[in-house]
Amino acid sequence: MKFKTLTEFIIEKQAEYPQASGNLTRLLNDIGIAAKFVNREVNRAGLGEVMGYVGEVNVQGEEQKKLDVYANNQFISALRSGGECCAIGSEENEEIIIFDNESSKYGKYVVAMDPLDGSSNIESNVSIGTLFSIYLRRTVRGTAKMEDFLQPGRNLVAAGYVLYGSSTVLVYSTGNGVNGFTLDPSVGLFILSHPDMKYPETGNIYSINEASYNYFPEGVKQYIHYCQEDEPATGRPYSTRYIGSMVADIHRNLIRGGIFIYPGTTKSKTGKLRLLYECNPVAFLAEQAGGKASDGFKRILDIEPTALHQRAPIFVGPSAMVEKAEEFMQAHSPEFKPEH
Repeated sequence: MKFKTLTEFIIEKQAEYPQASGNLTRLLNDIGIAAKFVNREVNRAGLGEVMGYVGEVNVQGEEQKKLDVYANNQFISALRSGGECCAIGSEENEEIIIFDNESSKYGKYVVAMDPLDGSSNIESNVSIGTLFSIYLRRTVRGTAKMEDFLQPGRNLVAAGYVLYGSSTVLVYSTGNGVNGFTLDPSVGLFILSHPDMKYPETGNIYSINEASYNYFPEGVKQYIHYCQEDEPATGRPYSTRYIGSMVADIHRNLIRGGIFIYPGTTKSKTGKLRLLYECNPVAFLAEQAGGKASDGFKRILDIEPTALHQRAPIFVGPSAMVEKAEEFMQAHSPEFKPEH
């Protein structure tokens, strides 16, 4: 049986576009290389000295774990040395990281990323992940600037995630479908395992942190009641599945069919998840997989960002499930409609 590696697949796809220069191909390969190093540390976390906290707080007000810092450093190092990326926006850094080394400062792309999503689950041996968004820079000369990052998701040239779980899977899209690759640890290669990923047309899973129920908009509460109703003709009641690592929840729902919801609340109308490097890449993949991503009222990829760490509510999954949730939000929670 002939296996197709990530590198072979990317090069093959590049060959389909005569105008392609190969820069994006090399950038995606750099991300794959960094992911292998992070995967190695995740798999030996209990044996090494990478468990626990570093004693510092990141820009989000969250305590940084050693693996957070390690993953952040690995991706920064790989992308700086690769030369295709001129700057990074990371969850772990308040400001953008501008590459001024000769090989990178003229790079065509900027990358926004969450190097280690779900790191609070590390000690529990629960799946965690990496999320990344790739944009063409807007500035044409000089060093990168914030304006290179403040682009709506519809401008993405590529996005994806890496899931570090029972197996390590890299899923990405360049705007022409979604494909997944599983890392074969015996040879250190990502092998095509999930070609042309699509959401099932109907799903029966809803993923949400119901511990925050009292703070949810009425529209979300009503949608949860809808999911729990006994209605066999529509496949209800749905099952609740919530891991607490966004990448893991998104990956399961993409394969099995389900909606992931992280709404705004009465305590924070903008929710918790960051637009540029959590909501946008997931929304980009969802649309490429035949699904939909919304803030409850508007397409995620149409939101115009104003800050690097801007937050947004998100409803993402099969189109029919997201549209039903939107109906409840529009009918019961118009006051939660974001002002953008």
